[in-house]
Amino acid sequence: MSHTEHEETILRTSPARMGKMLAILLGIMVIGGAIFFLNYDYWNSYLPTAGKIQEEGAAGSHAQGQGQATGKTVDVDIAFMESPDFKVYAFNALSGDGKNPEIHANVGDKIVFHVTNKGKSFHAFGVTASKEGPGPVIDGTTVGTADNPLKPGKGGDATFVASEPGEYYYICVVPGHRELGMEGKIEIAPSTGGSAASGAEVKPTGNKVEFTVSFVMSADFKQYAFDALPGQAGSNADIKVKSGDTVTIHVKNDSKSFHAFGVVVDPDNPSNVLWNSAVATPDNPLKPGKSGDVTFVAGAPGTYHYICTVPGHAALGMDAKFIVE
Repeated sequence: MSHTEHEETILRTSPARMGKMLAILLGIMVIGGAIFFLNYDYWNSYLPTAGKIQEEGAAGSHAQGQGQATGKTVDVDIAFMESPDFKVYAFNALSGDGKNPEIHANVGDKIVFHVTNKGKSFHAFGVTASKEGPGPVIDGTTVGTADNPLKPGKGGDATFVASEPGEYYYICVVPGHRELGMEGKIEIAPSTGGSAASGAEVKPTGNKVEFTVSFVMSADFKQYAFDALPGQAGSNADIKVKSGDTVTIHVKNDSKSFHAFGVVVDPDNPSNVLWNSAVATPDNPLKPGKSGDVTFVAGAPGTYHYICTVPGHAALGMDAKFIVE
């Protein structure tokens, strides 16, 4: 047997095959690049772990940014916008007086931002006291986050109640977007005293009034209310008293869940109960079938709310007016 019979076949490819392989690889690279650049802002919105730690660590210094609401609400519409060439980023308008509108309010005013992403990129909204960078943002003021931004066409609401006068900013918290123009100023002045005094205590007049309210819920736990379900007679009836009245409220839990009662200025802030008007607490609520009483002196005139102070229950429907004349 000759030595040539033991030689292995050497495999070779043709120029045509090599060309096809290179074309396939080039196509994959082109498609991958297109996907990356079409979603550039999404990839750019990722905040590295080090940035997250820094943001979380600094957040404590601005924890005082959210304060106690006084009853006045300021509604603000905010829209993310970019120029077609993505060189100009702004709120509401790309130029002129409508661009990045300045907001004026007082300490305790509740500013409600109605945010919409009208751009073609990814954005996220927040309020900060920091004069530069993406934050730290004040708790409760965000719509979307840098890690989970708003897609084009999406939106949401955010609430900001300043506890101190000064200069704040509403921004896009996606890194780099504030520097590109997505920054508006919020000027907070000291409280005027009118609405801030609405929860003040007053001297009793000697007049006494009594009311009875009960927590009720639908069988499917989707409807929450006082005395009767929404749409039924007597549901969430107004309570009207006079300033200085000694008010006694008898509270019954006629539902199958746990509840607590209180009179507040802002139903979105159930922890701030006025005039020692609480019956039970979110930590120690009324069990189903239980009841309780509370007596207090109605404070300064104004429109307040009696609510279930268990977080989330007021928003689900256990929110009615307590009017002091």
